[in-house]
Amino acid sequence: MRHGEGKTKEAKLEAWDNPFADRDYTVEISYPEFTCLCPRSGYPDFATIRVAYTPARKVVELKSLKLYLNSFRHRHISHEAAANTVFDDLKKLLKPRSLEVIGDFNVRGNVKTVVKVSL
Repeated sequence: MRHGEGKTKEAKLEAWDNPFADRDYTVEISYPEFTCLCPRSGYPDFATIRVAYTPARKVVELKSLKLYLNSFRHRHISHEAAANTVFDDLKKLLKPRSLEVIGDFNVRGNVKTVVKVSL
């Protein structure tokens, strides 16, 4: 097993204390190299995952988020399930004031999919 494979296999989201929990501000994260596998065909799907949230007491540690998103690379999961899983996991970890996850999937088979999940 190569280094990156091991790291993504062990991936776990981590949170840090919000240094400015007394104010509202927005964190926007774009991850343009998201990949997963179609649960029906097994073909790869490519997407940009965008996360925007207003933190409460916690913020997501970015390297853990990167490794977590990389862990989808070998998962057979639909576009809808991928976006909702990311949303649910971040919501559970951070308990943010607001949260939006957008899965902007590349065209495949002449179909373009964008999945938006928000709180």
